[in-house]
Amino acid sequence: MDTAHRRKALLPLTLGAIGVVYGDIGTSPLYTMSTVFGPEGGVPLNEAHLIGAASTIFWALMMVVTLKYVLLILRADNRGEGGIMALTALASQAAGGSARRPAILLLLGLFGAALFYGDSVITPAMSVLSAVEGMEVVEPGLKRFVLPISIGVLIGLFLMQRKGTEKVGQLFGPILVLWFVLLAATGVHEIVQTPAILQAFNPLHALRFLVERGPLVFAAVGAIVLALTGAEALYADMGHFGRRPIQIAWLGLVLPALTLNYLGQAALLMRDPKALDNPFFHLFPQGWLIPVIILATMATVIASQAVISGAFSMTRQAIQLGFLPRMQVVFTSAAEAGQIYLPKVNWTLLVAVIAATIGFGSSAAMAAAYGIAVTVTMLITTGLTFFVVRHAWKLSMPVAWGATALFFGLDALLVASCSTKFFQGGWFPIVMGLVIFTVMATWKRGRQLLIESIRQDDPELLPFIQSLAQHVEQRAPRTAVFMVANPDTVPQALMHNLKHNCVLHEQNVILSVVFDERAYVEGPEAVVVTPLAEGFWRVCINYGFMNLPDIPASLKACEACGIDLEPMRTSYFVSRETVVPTRGNGMAQWRERLFSAMSRNAGSLVEFFKLPNNSVIELGTRVQI
Repeated sequence: MDTAHRRKALLPLTLGAIGVVYGDIGTSPLYTMSTVFGPEGGVPLNEAHLIGAASTIFWALMMVVTLKYVLLILRADNRGEGGIMALTALASQAAGGSARRPAILLLLGLFGAALFYGDSVITPAMSVLSAVEGMEVVEPGLKRFVLPISIGVLIGLFLMQRKGTEKVGQLFGPILVLWFVLLAATGVHEIVQTPAILQAFNPLHALRFLVERGPLVFAAVGAIVLALTGAEALYADMGHFGRRPIQIAWLGLVLPALTLNYLGQAALLMRDPKALDNPFFHLFPQGWLIPVIILATMATVIASQAVISGAFSMTRQAIQLGFLPRMQVVFTSAAEAGQIYLPKVNWTLLVAVIAATIGFGSSAAMAAAYGIAVTVTMLITTGLTFFVVRHAWKLSMPVAWGATALFFGLDALLVASCSTKFFQGGWFPIVMGLVIFTVMATWKRGRQLLIESIRQDDPELLPFIQSLAQHVEQRAPRTAVFMVANPDTVPQALMHNLKHNCVLHEQNVILSVVFDERAYVEGPEAVVVTPLAEGFWRVCINYGFMNLPDIPASLKACEACGIDLEPMRTSYFVSRETVVPTRGNGMAQWRERLFSAMSRNAGSLVEFFKLPNNSVIELGTRVQI
């Protein structure tokens, strides 16, 4: 993209970043301050503590979000892509050393990705509940309607996913701009009336607040961390908007608006401690409450949309990196490949979100579960970034260790603080993350065992086809593409064709597909063709985890090597393995059964790779692992 085009696109990209990236962190003022001074935190509601809490929130935003994410981690892009999966791939490539180190980093990043799904359940439930609870400020008797209305909003949110976010997304930016302007304006109004709150800009007040809490500091920080949830979205959505629009949006609008609103809430509570039941909505005159509640609900829906879309993107990356079975992926925009919809993920998330909403019942109860998954992911991100800073950017050891130690210490404090709420609900996203991590690790290991079993049972490819080329003269005048997991052994479909149909095609392509840890694979590396024998070629198609798999389109590069791939003369042979769990040295029996079940229910390979339906022959095989 040339400089003029970039400048022209900067404004719409910045507007889009405000609407998608900052929805989650932008709705944190709805519940953060009331949670800090709630009964669980034990923080006295007086002027000194209000200034201290506001100061701690401001400096947390400065250190964790501004310094760590906006200025440092956004530089760690994997060919323009961000997010913990992209960072994991980047760190694994840069780490060097023994083969064990990249494997450990990969597992660490995988666990962080698994925790993201826990956040994808908690965020929609927490955000929508906190917005709808504003009705209680209008009329306390409306409390009984909060839960059913919240569930109705959530169901509507998940139902609209199948339509895609392209048209809805055009409204996100302006709505969130209005939201942040409103946050800033109400904050300024309160600060003008109580200017003493401006002392919060002095970091000594934050330090004093934390030190004075003593052993209770973890409870206070565990509440303040709610102001930071959504920080990972800055990095995860970098591929959609680019680094500069995200930085401009944060420094130019979002950070000032959040700062002014948090200070404004603290100023209000200094004058009127009774507003603690819901300080955000008490910022507004009574006549404004209904429009503000509607706007807040829209903002929380947008915040939830960003996390749900992130779960779709994360799942797609995990599938292509080999950590999850294939699933149906629906592309909802002809222009933007990143706008996708995964039905299985959508409906699973809906069930989990409704269960969490009913189970916790209120945003105050859910606050205990909110934050622990995010902070652990933030800690893992810091650890992975060290390997990028030290080995990819080649910065000196003191600089790399110094930056990592600073942010690792902050993240460790956040994790420890959120861990105090483990038995009050913090267990929920952790248990969910562990379950998803187990599923992903089981699928990855199961596929490795499956390929090893195929390699042991099937004959070696090269001697077999060299013998065929010499002894079989009659060939069917077509091209056969045999899709294989292991390109070094004879495809089951080829053996079945010879044994049962007595047919050998004129041209035979042994095709394997490899998903690389890079975001994109392009150019000569994308398709590698190796002649094997007369009428036989080995073709390896390499995709990055953000590439759109399309085998017929990729195979067009083979025509330059003399392979006839005319659609009406080409057949695709694919195998569907039926996994038979057996006792042995593979995995535990329960994991083998889990892998077998996932394998049976994996999505269609034909749809996933965009193979032409009328040219596919599918053969089943039983494989023991």
